[in-house]
Amino acid sequence: MPSAVQRLFDTCKEVFADVGSGAVPSPADVERLRSVLDTLKPQDVGLSRNLPLFKHASTNRPPPVTYLHLSALPNFSIGIFCLPRTAVIPLHNHPGMTVFSKILVGSMHIKSYDWVTDPQSPNEKIMSPTGACLAKVNTDAVFKAPCETSILYPTTGGNIHRFTAVTPCAVLDVLGPPYNDNEGRACTYYKEHPYLSFPGAAIPGAGDGDSAWLEAMPSDPEELVVRGGQYTGPEIVDY
Repeated sequence: MPSAVQRLFDTCKEVFADVGSGAVPSPADVERLRSVLDTLKPQDVGLSRNLPLFKHASTNRPPPVTYLHLSALPNFSIGIFCLPRTAVIPLHNHPGMTVFSKILVGSMHIKSYDWVTDPQSPNEKIMSPTGACLAKVNTDAVFKAPCETSILYPTTGGNIHRFTAVTPCAVLDVLGPPYNDNEGRACTYYKEHPYLSFPGAAIPGAGDGDSAWLEAMPSDPEELVVRGGQYTGPEIVDY
């Protein structure tokens, strides 16, 4: 019998076989991959709460995030982000991508947004005088393992999100297709501005409590430190 993580890889390979940037797998394929992820446990990928990567001794620097690379092909990638308590992966987007996120360990606060588009021009974002774009909250809640897999899509489901570790935690991400600067899928980080920052640019129906202006940052946030770690789970074989 193949391992759980091998089944995940094989399913991803089938689901994303013909999915390019901006395309979305069929509903049946989305549910098939979700069901595989929903059964995944920390031990299936070699994780334990006691691993050093979940600890952070320094008090004067932000906790680093450790990334465990499992697999990457042109159509998808699989990786695990391990966060010590209070670590943050700042607000960032997933252009043209469908992303499956499965929290394997601990508790995590997720806040996500989708862009608000102009009712007169559905393909156009609503911009402030400074170039920030209006976005509406999709998710703002704490999730604790074990929980269902969350899914975001190219234009819906909370494509722009931030992870904050409430406790030491780990989240496995499947990205289809993965980030690729040359193909227009570069990761952009954002700074939030309150909805009332640019009242003249707002539109009717966008509420104060669930909307914000997101300004693209010119570079990666200085407070974000991501280091590579060694994946120690079962081997993944690309047949």
